[in-house]
Amino acid sequence: MSAVEPGSATSGLVERVKSILLRPAPTWDVIDVEPATTSGLFKNYAMILAAIPAICGLIGGAVIGVAGFRTPLLGGIIGAIVGYVLSLVMVYVLALIIDALAPSFDGQRDKIQALKVAVYSSTAGWVAGIFSLIPMLGILAVLGGLYGLYLLYLGLPKLMKAPQEKALGYTVVTVIVAVVLSIVVGAVTAAVAGLGMLGGGIGAMGAASALNGGSVKLGDHSVDLAKLEAASKQVEAAAKQIENGEGPAPTNPDVLKAYLPENIAGYSRTELTTGSGGVAGMSGSQAEGAYAKGPVTFRLTIVDMGAAGALAGMAGAFNVQSSSESEGKYEKIGKVDGRMTQESYDKASKHGEYSVLVGDRFMVAAKGDGVSIDELKAAASAVGLARLEALAKAG
Repeated sequence: MSAVEPGSATSGLVERVKSILLRPAPTWDVIDVEPATTSGLFKNYAMILAAIPAICGLIGGAVIGVAGFRTPLLGGIIGAIVGYVLSLVMVYVLALIIDALAPSFDGQRDKIQALKVAVYSSTAGWVAGIFSLIPMLGILAVLGGLYGLYLLYLGLPKLMKAPQEKALGYTVVTVIVAVVLSIVVGAVTAAVAGLGMLGGGIGAMGAASALNGGSVKLGDHSVDLAKLEAASKQVEAAAKQIENGEGPAPTNPDVLKAYLPENIAGYSRTELTTGSGGVAGMSGSQAEGAYAKGPVTFRLTIVDMGAAGALAGMAGAFNVQSSSESEGKYEKIGKVDGRMTQESYDKASKHGEYSVLVGDRFMVAAKGDGVSIDELKAAASAVGLARLEALAKAG
């Protein structure tokens, strides 16, 4: 009996989790040919495992806390429920996109096979969610997510019948899609949790299942699958560069450092750090400055994401716009002057963050306490976004 079909024993679930984590290659062979249904995959696998990070995160935040701060219980419960529901939404939408991308990488479209890939490759991240019980061990949950990328790399070409030489490109594009989806899910979660509207999260799940005219609806947002498929062809060259170890060289950190002004609107630069590194064609560099005006400080960072930044251009296939506000806090995601931006601000604590993607390669981010959001935006602009775009084109 399949471990994911209705009526399966709990022991079947445990064995499947152990096998996909400890013996992934032969387990994908089994998964490839076993019968499965959408309801079986969700009811007897995804819905059970996705509860681990939700419950453990709630306990870790509301009971244990970090540095003496504990998440309010009601807010924690709302966040856990909304996060749980939307994590399942993300898996479903990701499966639709995996299916839509298959022809671009010489694979075969099959919605059930795509759903298997999305569900089972999420196992490591869900199981690692147990570390959320102790917030300080949260980095281990990140490692679980990274192992999930390896599971994706192994299972994607096998189940979607893509040739091995296309596997990395297919995987990289899928990962970038997942990252963009997480931005959308985060925005929706913030909006729903902020308003305390649990029904909105469940409604988003229903909306995500609507596939009309090549688009997937996610709440008030849509994913244009046709546009996504076209974008995947454009970034396939970048994926091949990564696969062959020929990704673009990271910008010299000293060059990035020169983009950080010594003074910004009365704030003086008090610290400057740089760094770079990479492996297997994926490389990057960054420069960061700390600025102060009396007791008020903020940090301004420029990150060169190399080939990964080029893949981030797939965000153009998404109608990523969101705005939420509650109790003096707000968050916005959208495009300003053609560039994807994200900003958030808490009027009570005066903590703000602002980031902008430049030239599908550089990320400029400013964050601080005691500053206004306008000051953070001005700091990001002081870098010279047009100059960075020219640098991206030159690279």
